Amino acid sequence: MLTNTRVDVVVVGAGLAGLVAARELRAAGATVQVLEARGRVGGRTLNHDLPNGEVVEAGGQFVGPTQKHVLALAKDLGVATFPANDAGDTVYVHGARAKRYSGDIPPDYAALPDIGVMMARLERLTRTIDLAKPWNSPNAAELDKLTTESWARKLSLGRGGVELLEALLASAYGTTAAEASALFTLWYVAGAGDEDHPGSLARLMGVAGGAQESRFVGGSQLLSLRMAEELDGAVTLNAPARRITQTPGGVTVSTDDQAWEADHVIVATPPHLVTQIDFDPLLPAQQAALFARMTFGMLMKCEAIYDRPFWRDQGLSGQGVFRGQSGPVCSMFDNSPPPGEPGVLMGFLGAREWKNWSTRPAHERRGAVLRSFAKVVGPQALEPVDYFEQDWTLEPWTRGGPTSVLAPGVLTELGRWRDVPHGSVHWAGAEHADYWNGFMDGAVRSGKDAAAAVSATTSRPTAARSTETRTEFTTGESP
Repeated sequence: MLTNTRVDVVVVGAGLAGLVAARELRAAGATVQVLEARGRVGGRTLNHDLPNGEVVEAGGQFVGPTQKHVLALAKDLGVATFPANDAGDTVYVHGARAKRYSGDIPPDYAALPDIGVMMARLERLTRTIDLAKPWNSPNAAELDKLTTESWARKLSLGRGGVELLEALLASAYGTTAAEASALFTLWYVAGAGDEDHPGSLARLMGVAGGAQESRFVGGSQLLSLRMAEELDGAVTLNAPARRITQTPGGVTVSTDDQAWEADHVIVATPPHLVTQIDFDPLLPAQQAALFARMTFGMLMKCEAIYDRPFWRDQGLSGQGVFRGQSGPVCSMFDNSPPPGEPGVLMGFLGAREWKNWSTRPAHERRGAVLRSFAKVVGPQALEPVDYFEQDWTLEPWTRGGPTSVLAPGVLTELGRWRDVPHGSVHWAGAEHADYWNGFMDGAVRSGKDAAAAVSATTSRPTAARSTETRTEFTTGESP
């Protein structure tokens, strides 16, 4: 095994968080080396090429108001945004019924009382959540004992509100409401904002004025591609970190055929994959237990390509919401590139429907997805010129999506170990952010914070830190 010249910091992972951390540290004068297990950069952002030279996103793609860190990064990198298509009516599908509507609330009048009560109660409770230390929030222990489903059922007179919540979480979490702690869900919604704007369910769910408001020209992976270009030779692909060893002389990160020595390491990978790295000394048992329980949901993106976005001629936005057992798709969007052609429809297949459909033959799943699209935009959806799927559970260095979801009991018992440095090893990634956890903005925030934490331990200038406050601990101390 070869040993490279020592660098100041090794960054494990070339997604948004890792590349931002490396970029910040280099700007502060540090030498860095980024190690990426995949044969590409971008992590959970991935562009898919279209025949006309445009791209469509197979991974994370949307940005919106209060996501100021990723938007500032894009501006700095010269990557423009464009509005996600929101012109026209949305279609609400419940069983065999499909109804057009405009606005934010689906026209299911039997379910409206449930929806109204649940949204009002959820919004009120999110205001009580301590984002930095959710385990200290009022009634945290009781809320963390409940699943999101059991909490929602207590407020409901029927199935309507719970089923719509399931549709939201299937794409936001890739899990059912029965798999997520109620405290975790309240904390997640409370983080859908910034230091000046409290998080809200409306912002989390919305297109105009919400988290799905805009997309990046050239696709979201372009951010990582441009950062990797800037780092010019400091990114090594196909180099999974296998072992991280700490001694009084520093830290060594070993891949299959190389070892890199550094003063500090930033691990910017999905938390549940951290447990596959051999640490010496071992991670504290509590931290290892937390990371192992920060498992991802199950999510697939299914996209159909058409010559043109024909649904716009009908006054339809291409957006659809599916309540209950209405087909494999839980929600869908117009995913066409900025010029408007070709037309692209994208649907999320997650949680329970992922379990039902992921193992079926591809042609059978394709047909079911297209029939879901047809319920929203009509029979022309059955005849795309192309179709593709991205099942994030099959990505060996992701194994699920879109984000970590905590089951009951995990947040109050182990959550305080999330950001505790392990000696000279620091953590980054979308799951290490309080605001916009699991989103691209959360990834950028965490990369900046990890770089600032490393810079603060050296004589080098401190890298720019996000305004998020976080408590630092060292190995051996109890949070």
